Amino acid sequence: MTFQSPWWLLALLVVAALVAVYVVLQLRRKAYAARFTNVALLGSLVPKRPGWKRHLAFGVVALGLATLVVSLAVPSTEVRVPREKATVVMAVDVSLSMEAQDVEPSRFRAMQRAAVDFVDVLPDRINLGLVSFAGTATTVVPPTTDRAQVAAAIENLDLAEATAIGEAVFSSLSAIENFQSQLESDGEEAPPARIVLLSDGFNTVGRDETQAIDAARAAGVPVSTIAFGTDYGTLDIDGEQVPVPVDRASLKELAEETGGSYSEAASAEELEQVYADLGSQIGYTTEPKDISSWFVRGGVVVVLIGAVLSLLWTNRLV
Repeated sequence: MTFQSPWWLLALLVVAALVAVYVVLQLRRKAYAARFTNVALLGSLVPKRPGWKRHLAFGVVALGLATLVVSLAVPSTEVRVPREKATVVMAVDVSLSMEAQDVEPSRFRAMQRAAVDFVDVLPDRINLGLVSFAGTATTVVPPTTDRAQVAAAIENLDLAEATAIGEAVFSSLSAIENFQSQLESDGEEAPPARIVLLSDGFNTVGRDETQAIDAARAAGVPVSTIAFGTDYGTLDIDGEQVPVPVDRASLKELAEETGGSYSEAASAEELEQVYADLGSQIGYTTEPKDISSWFVRGGVVVVLIGAVLSLLWTNRLV
């Protein structure tokens, strides 16, 4: 919980001062009673007081006042709301190493399933594009709110040779730039953008990750990466089992240097969870919600309870 006008909390010192004055008055009353040496006469002159009940009633009223003071500071809590607009380009690795079956039924099929789920996770107003990359990178679907188009494109992806991670970033940035230019020409403000890149291997062709990092940072576009697969994946090439481990270090560096997030997934279930988490981070934001009305209602109720108790037990309002 946060406070939008925290200076009002200083008024709690006034409530504390009232409590202190009350305590002092009670102590003085006890001291005066102690000086009255004729206890029997004192008992006949002073009616029996409610004792602890009187203090409890005052304490309840003081608590209610403190609650009302807190309401003046405008307490707020964070709530999750869909982003109004954003542009996301999903860049997926379709290199031959994705045929490895260390992830059931294969890296490629698991990736397709999780990517389609990611399409459904994002709020409707998020513009989503798709880039596939192997030896080259291709913008399959430019950023759009047409979820069916993106999902269908994911289902129709084909595998190819080599892995061009750097080119994937450049193609994604180009897709974002073209989309934002179109928006600006229509008089609309370009929303924030992000790239979500999934890969299982090493960059083998095209521009390297260092150049991609520089380009993404210059464009102000974070790249969130997912290292998908295990260290024990193999590919059958002409009857020979060729290792295809995941290059975690490069993908982690790409994410950290561009301000994105890095994740690892070694199974279809883990990849689905990573995509779900990214969808939550990208598609939603948190905003403060004023909950001062809760404190006003609570404070009023507590003060009224304290006043009623005081009237019942002492025949006085306080």
